Amino acid sequence: MENEDLHNPESSASRLDAVFMEAKRIAEALVFASAQPVAESYLRDRLPAQVEVRRVMEALKADYQSRGVNLVQVGEQWAFRTASDLSFFIRTDQDEVKKLSRAALEVLSIIAYHQPVTRAEIEDIRGVQTSRGTLDVLLEAGWVRFRGRRRTPGRPVTLGTTADFLDHFGLEELRDLPGVEELRGAGLLSSRIPSNFQVPLPLMQEELAEDEDPITQLDLEELGLLTPGGEPDQ
Repeated sequence: MENEDLHNPESSASRLDAVFMEAKRIAEALVFASAQPVAESYLRDRLPAQVEVRRVMEALKADYQSRGVNLVQVGEQWAFRTASDLSFFIRTDQDEVKKLSRAALEVLSIIAYHQPVTRAEIEDIRGVQTSRGTLDVLLEAGWVRFRGRRRTPGRPVTLGTTADFLDHFGLEELRDLPGVEELRGAGLLSSRIPSNFQVPLPLMQEELAEDEDPITQLDLEELGLLTPGGEPDQ
């Protein structure tokens, strides 16, 4: 068979095409069956070894581009979502996330654009103290997470956004956050802002920065996320 393929490249190409198509079907089934966005690493472990996961997903995304349901990328994860222009037809009985206060929106915006960022840095940017309740709302919504500990005196906790944040706001990755002109066009920035005003570009990676240490179990207990002994705090 191998010799036959050497003399018949069309046969070999046809077989590769068949493997690729089967990989698309498997990926489609895995994402469709999941209630949460599916990581590329999860797909990679289940698709044929000879196919490139990102190429498979991009091809599948193109297949769904003009349909009522779209395949969307959320960081390095994938999920099916209702096409944005049809979302107003969809009614849901699920409880909506509690409407965020102005303070919570400000804090979420600062974390999104400045991550990794500490509570003290958030307060320095806002010019006012940030209550634990404001951070709790964002943590409970699943949009903000504790990233690590900054290697500075006091080892403050650093904060960042989550994949759920990207998913909820329809972003594939952090670089899709709106820039200055988009924010001004939406009426979210004053026309009197300084000409040299810059919107910071968030850290584009999930990995810890060079000045961050990972969160440990003791850290979680100190933050009130785990009770002593390792049990989740209820």
